[in-house]
Amino acid sequence: MPVSWISSVGVGIEVDREMSKSGALDLATGVGGKIKKEDVQSAVEQYEKYHVCFGGGEETRKANYSDMVNKYYDLATSFYEFGWGESFHFAPRWKGESLRESIKRHEHFLALQLGLKPGMKVLDVGCGIGGPLREIARFSSTSITGLNNNEYQISRGRELNRVAGLSESCNFVKADFMKMPFPDNSFDGIYAIEATCHAPDAVGCYKEIYRVLKPGQRFAVYEWCMTDHFDPDNESHQKTKAEIELGNGLPDIRTTKQCLDALKLAGFEVISEKDLAADSPVSWYLPLDTSQFSITSFRLTSFGRFITRTMVKTLEFVGIAPAGSNRVSSFLEKAAEGLVEGGRKEIFTPMCFFLVRKPLSES
Repeated sequence: MPVSWISSVGVGIEVDREMSKSGALDLATGVGGKIKKEDVQSAVEQYEKYHVCFGGGEETRKANYSDMVNKYYDLATSFYEFGWGESFHFAPRWKGESLRESIKRHEHFLALQLGLKPGMKVLDVGCGIGGPLREIARFSSTSITGLNNNEYQISRGRELNRVAGLSESCNFVKADFMKMPFPDNSFDGIYAIEATCHAPDAVGCYKEIYRVLKPGQRFAVYEWCMTDHFDPDNESHQKTKAEIELGNGLPDIRTTKQCLDALKLAGFEVISEKDLAADSPVSWYLPLDTSQFSITSFRLTSFGRFITRTMVKTLEFVGIAPAGSNRVSSFLEKAAEGLVEGGRKEIFTPMCFFLVRKPLSES
C-alpha cells in the first residue's frame, strides 16, 4: 500500500518504537530491497522516468506497472517500515486517538464489515509486509493469505509472521493481482487496503477478485481516489496528482466514480460506499503536515526532516546506505507534499471505502 512519505522525512505523529523498525541502520541497509546495492541508483533513475515529473506518461506506467511497482517497493519499503510500522496505510482518527490506535481500528472495521468469523479463509490483496493481515487474523481468528508481487516485502512479512507466531494461520503468495494463482470461488472474504490503486486496469483487477471470491461473500476495499472536487483542467490539481503518483508507484489515480463503476462492471453488487476521510475529526494527512509541531513527533517537523535527510545523505556518503538512497528520500518527500495538498484541497482521498458482494447466482 502506498502510504507515501515515511519517517526519513519525518512522518509519524505519535509513532513509537513498537510501530517502526529499530533504527537508522535498518533503514539504510534495507534501501533497495532485493535490488543489488550497486544497482539501486540505476533503479531509482528507471523508476523516476516512468513519471510525469521526469517526462513519463500514463500509458507507459500502465504498460510497465509490474516493473514500476516492484521497483517502488524495493526502494521504499525500508523507509515505510522505519517510520510507519508494519501497516502501510492511513486511517480516519478521533481526537485524542493515536495514529497507531486509529490504524488498528481501521483494520478492525474491515473485518467487521466482511463479517469475518473463525475458520474463514480470507485473502488480503496487495498485503505489503502483512501488518493488517496479522492484526485482522488475531482480531477475527481467521486464516489469511497475503497476495503480493514483491519478493522483498514477502520475505519481511514471513519473518514478522514467525515472530508473531502466526506462520501456521497466515501465509504469503507471490503473484500479480491481475493474474491470481487461485481457483474460482476460493475465499470466504477478500479485502484490499490502499493497494489496488496500483492496478493498471481497475475492472480487470476487480474481475480477478470477483473470480476467486465465493458466491454470496463480500469484498471490502479502501481505495486511493481523486474526489469530485478534482478538476482535470486545473494545473495545480494536476501537479498535485502527479506528485502523488511519483511518490507512491501509481500508474494513475482514478476518481471515486471510476472505481464504483469498475466494481459494478466486474459483477459486484454494491452494499455501501463512502469517503471515510470526509467525516474524520482529525485530518488523515496530519502525520505528513510539517506545519504541525510536537516534541513526541519531532520527526514530523521541518527541523526533524532536515536532521533525517542529513542522516540519509551521510549514511549514503560513507557507504552504509546505497547510492541513490537520498533520491528515494527526495521523491517520497515530494509525495508527502502532494498528499497534504491533495487533502487540504479535498481533491484526493486515500480511504474511499467500498463494500460489495458477489451474487449467489450469476446472471
